[in-house]
Amino acid sequence: MTPTTPSEVTFRQVYAATYDDVLRFVQRRCAPSGAEDVAAEVFLVAWRRVGELPASGDEQRAWLFGVAYKVLANGHRGDRRRQALAVRIASAAVGSGNELAADDTPELVAARVDLTRAWQRLSAVHQEALALAVWDGLTSTQAAEVLGISPTAFRLRLSRARRVLRAHLSITTRSAPLRALPGLEGVRR
Repeated sequence: MTPTTPSEVTFRQVYAATYDDVLRFVQRRCAPSGAEDVAAEVFLVAWRRVGELPASGDEQRAWLFGVAYKVLANGHRGDRRRQALAVRIASAAVGSGNELAADDTPELVAARVDLTRAWQRLSAVHQEALALAVWDGLTSTQAAEVLGISPTAFRLRLSRARRVLRAHLSITTRSAPLRALPGLEGVRR
């Protein structure tokens, strides 16, 4: 396919000249499995802002490295937010502080520990679906809107997340009922 616009010609030239350098830049800063995705996002930004690209090759390369750095930083912030959410959820499951409540039975404490361990094994997608439904109290329609998917797709995702959580919980040896933990009445072992 032959480029039809000057912007497309410019983008193709920049892409051909800098892709390998951008990929190496990213590979040095993130896991190899995600490097190509980050590079693709960098060039998506370049395509959208092709009119802002510097004129010379070295300046273009530096500009793209700056974009890559920002894309990586956004990814790291997202990872930290997900980790912080997992910690908050685990803390909520275990209870506030290190003290046990007067009505905490050994079975309830064991169930909380099991839940924390199972939560940590869930993928980020499953954690997000459960958090939106259970901790944030959103309906399927509301949660689907947050994620940009259909309500049916969210219900399927939530169903899978619950099934995976049950599977992770069944690995544990404790038998405390999860219905004693707020918000998890629908998750059975």
